[in-house]
Amino acid sequence: MNIFVSNLSFKFDEGSLKELFQSYGEVNSCKIITDKFTGKSRGFGFVEMNNVAEGQKAIDALDGTEHDGRNISVSVAKERTENRDRNSGGGDRRRGNDKRW
Repeated sequence: MNIFVSNLSFKFDEGSLKELFQSYGEVNSCKIITDKFTGKSRGFGFVEMNNVAEGQKAIDALDGTEHDGRNISVSVAKERTENRDRNSGGGDRRRGNDKRW
């Protein structure tokens, strides 16, 4: 089960995220998403747990709880779709580079 965790304190690292979830079951992996230019946390990440029941128990227990002064959001991660993929063929409107015109 892939779990999405958001509104994390920027002090959170992958070790603390893993520790938070380990009390609910075996954690296969965890990843804090970082800014590609600065390397700093973007305030969200993913936790992967093999056992769906343990993953759901962690979601139910941790969603909305306070950690490092922030109420975290925990939910089942949504699969990435083609429309959300960076290579979907659309232009970059922020730079006036929209090729659909």
